[in-house]
Amino acid sequence: MQEHEGGPAGARHVPVLLRRVTELLAPALDRPGPPPVLVDATLGLGGHAAALLAAHPRLVLVGLDRDPDALALAGRRLVAYSDRTHLVHAVYDEIADVLADLGLGPVDGVLFDLGVSSLQLDAESRGFSYSRDADLDMRMDPTTGPTAADVLNTYPVPQLARVLREYGEERFALRIAQAVGRRRATEPLRRSAELVELLYAAVPAASRRTGGHPAKRTFQALRIEVNAELEALRGALPAALDALGVGGRLVVLSYHSLEDRMVKRELAARAGSRTPAGLPVELPGHGPQLRLLTRGSEPAGEDEIADNPRAASVRLRAAERIQARPIGGNAA
Repeated sequence: MQEHEGGPAGARHVPVLLRRVTELLAPALDRPGPPPVLVDATLGLGGHAAALLAAHPRLVLVGLDRDPDALALAGRRLVAYSDRTHLVHAVYDEIADVLADLGLGPVDGVLFDLGVSSLQLDAESRGFSYSRDADLDMRMDPTTGPTAADVLNTYPVPQLARVLREYGEERFALRIAQAVGRRRATEPLRRSAELVELLYAAVPAASRRTGGHPAKRTFQALRIEVNAELEALRGALPAALDALGVGGRLVVLSYHSLEDRMVKRELAARAGSRTPAGLPVELPGHGPQLRLLTRGSEPAGEDEIADNPRAASVRLRAAERIQARPIGGNAA
């Protein structure tokens, strides 16, 4: 789903790590029995979904996306599979509610391809890109919620600095926030070009020469804040794992360290025993719930990055559910 600024247009619809994603999910989707169910929690333009539906003729897909434009485009892409797809306008932390409404579960696979999509970056009116002048919007769902302009023009300077530091890992967060505070005292920030100009002035020249585009981290931080991405992921990961049946698999593609650390912690917690240390036997229901399918996080290979620059920062983690949830309780 992730797109990097300046990537070639020809790469914009290439699903990241498609072969590896397909390989990891195949054992869960090829099992005998009822038709397998896969939740694509970040449907985007439907690239991964189309490949998986083609590879697994019995597969039922539940595709979630908060962006109504993405859902419409994915729907057209997946029209040949419309009898096996449920496309739902929802944020990925609503997985449990969506499956309950559809009467589905437990599921055989869940896929997350996090970050901002090619569609969103390429839509000039959405304000995600620092290389195109547009209104500072950055909402993945343009029908609801505050915009990036609202964040910039209303957050107290210390709060804005925290957002830039935590979500953008921006070294000059306070300096930038103070510059925003001075600017909005006379005139609010409304356009992405105005923000880029301010950032060029606020970030030291030496850092601009060695640290990449000075707007990259600030735009990332604003997007994460506007869309509450980490809060949604914090709720979505346990919901996805709880939705998996035994033998079901989760695959997550992350594009920055904050997402990847959150995924790592959730998987590690469920892949370990919860039996108190010192007991000679495993307590019933306290063994590992998951088997990790990757050793740490997997990056893309050089060949894939050459073909698809969007894959440069991806980190993949995957796990398989090996223990059922206890009846009447959360297995976490």
